[in-house]
Formats: sequence, C-alpha cells, structure tokens
Amino acid sequence: METRALIIGGGPAGLMAAEQLADAGHAPLVVDAMPSLGRKFLMAGKSGLNLTKFSDEDPAAVYGPGAGPIPAMLEDWGPVELAGWAEDLGIELFTGSTGRVFPRAMKASPLLRAWLRRLSDQGAEMRTRWRWTGLSDGGFAFDTPDGACVLHPEVCVLALGGASWRRLGSDGAWVPWLRAAGVTINDFAPANVGLRVEWSEHMDRVLGQPVKGTALHAGDAVHRGEYVVSKRGLEGGGIYAVSRAVREGAALQVDLMPDWDAGKITRRLRGAKGSLPNRLRKGLGLDPARAALLMEFGQPLPDDVAPLIKRLPIRHDGLRPLDEAISSAGGVAWDGLDRHLQLKALPGTFACGEMLDWEAPTGGWLLTACMATGRAAGLGAARLLGR
Repeated sequence: METRALIIGGGPAGLMAAEQLADAGHAPLVVDAMPSLGRKFLMAGKSGLNLTKFSDEDPAAVYGPGAGPIPAMLEDWGPVELAGWAEDLGIELFTGSTGRVFPRAMKASPLLRAWLRRLSDQGAEMRTRWRWTGLSDGGFAFDTPDGACVLHPEVCVLALGGASWRRLGSDGAWVPWLRAAGVTINDFAPANVGLRVEWSEHMDRVLGQPVKGTALHAGDAVHRGEYVVSKRGLEGGGIYAVSRAVREGAALQVDLMPDWDAGKITRRLRGAKGSLPNRLRKGLGLDPARAALLMEFGQPLPDDVAPLIKRLPIRHDGLRPLDEAISSAGGVAWDGLDRHLQLKALPGTFACGEMLDWEAPTGGWLLTACMATGRAAGLGAARLLGR
C-alpha cells in the first residue's frame, strides 16, 4: 500500500489534519496503533467532553510563554470556529455558566462517529493496529495486522500525542527515532496532574470529599477552583491549574477563606464559643474538608490561626507520575518547525497536537489547541502537495 498523504495518529489533532487534506482533494491514510481511533478523545468524553471555552481571556496568557504560534492559530480557528465545526457535524452544543462548551449529549462518541463518517465519505482511509516502528529507507516503517511494511508518502503528519496515558496510545516511543533524525525534543513532564500527599489517619474521614471555596497560590499562579481529597493526595481542576507552577518549583499555599480578610476571621473566631473545631465550624462556616486541611497542615496551631487560614502551606511529595497526568509538557521544540509545523530536519513531515512542546489548562483550552495545530499541520501538508 502506498499513499501520497499519511497521518500517523488518529486522535483529534490527526483527524483534523486529515480533514484539511481531504478537503483539498488529497485522500489521506490515517493509521493508529490502537484497536480504534480517538481513544483518549473518548476517555475525555466520559466526563462530558469539554470541547472548548468562550472566554475574554488572552490566549497568550492562558497558554503561557512556551506556546509558540498557538495563540496566533486560534485567531484563525479558535473556540467559535470549533463550535461551528461541531455543529456542522450535527452535534448540538450548549455553553455552561463559565463559558465552557459541551455537546448536549455530554459524551464524545456521537461526535467521533459523525467525524469518521464524514472523513470516510471524503475518501480518507483509516487503519487501526498499525504501530509505527521508526524511519526506514526514507520511509515510515510499521507493524500491521498483515505484517511489517514501509510507506513512502509525499507528506506525513505526525499526531502521536505526548507521554501520558500510555494505555490509550500516548507512550512517547517515537522520541528516539525523531531525535536520531535531528529533531530537537524537550523532555516530557506531567501537566494537569494531581499532587502526592501521604495523609495522616486524621484525614480518613474526608477522603473523597471535594474542597470548595478556596484559592490556591503557587508563585504567580492563583486559582479558585474545586479539587478533591483523594486517598493518594489532591486531585482535580483546581490543583491541575497550578501544577505547572508547582512543577517549576513554586511552593503551594491555600487560602481557605479567600473572601474574608484575616481581621474578619479573627473577630468571628473570638465571638464564637467552644472548642476550636466548633469555632471553626460555627464562627467561620468551615466545612469538614477545609477544617481537616487546616488541622493536617497547620499543626501545631498558633494562638491566632487567621494568618494560617489565609496562607496554609501544603506539604506534598511532588506531582503524580507522568502516566497519570491528563496531559504532558515537553515534546518537539518550536524552533525545529517552520510556520506550517513542518519539521525542518524532515522536510515533508509535519507535527501537531500534544507531541509539540506546549501545555494548556483544562477547561477546553487543551482540546482546542490540539485541533488548531492539527488543522495548521494539515493545511501545511495540503499546501505542499498542491505545489
């Protein structure tokens, strides 16, 4: 089998690249190592599939200084265009109170089925259980259900994912092959990931409970969002939002009552009666989860606990392992790509999605950028074929 346009990786970035090639009349071949396409996409859909986010936030600030051309890509194809694209597939959407956009069905499978059907109608071919094994004789080598083969496409788009969630196909096995070809790749690190905490027995009674109404501080990062006290530590969106700063060495503190100043807290505690736990509950309205965190990280408690409530240091053993992270930082360096996401060391080969060195918070930003980079790589590949 030969093809002019090859896509390696059948996640959102790879499928979006395939769509651009198909739209331009170049029927692509999409191959994936897993038994079916879009495995991580479907997993994300189990929690509702947050497709994108309508927001006034500056994408450059959201993605940070390492995002390369992603903010500019979102000017051409961002949240509004992504939502319109999904609706063109027949997917009814709704927007939540925070601007997050979801399918009305709250799952990914209807969208993925409609997408694959449209790609097939456009002439795209799709093959599963095709595992890329490296570069060989100027081509791309694979182990397939029918045996080993080497393809020599005119263009190839790599959409291989990062290095988290290995069981869903993102294993980073491609790193040494591209490095050997001269591609600069920065080491992977966990992003959007929980913290490891060895709890005392005192915390058993609140395991599994959400922590609400706090503000997390890590370096310059401040985030008010919910997270969960799990058996293994602290997990959830609030923690994920500050995990980059923690990974880079910032100390983590939590303001248990961000809407009250220390003076008000002190006055309310003095006006309450009984033991400290009772005064925390009755005077301040601290729920069991926040009170437990105060006792866990604040002992021995000072006479005036108000400053501690406002800046409670969180002792932890670092981030959870890379394979447990929702996404990963690191990957193909931007300076090894041209403006169309073509690898300078491998002309005719493009890269997109999480395998590039960028990271984004959850809440729709991650998926939006994956698809925007896939679109850019697909357009670049189609442009090269059209010359």
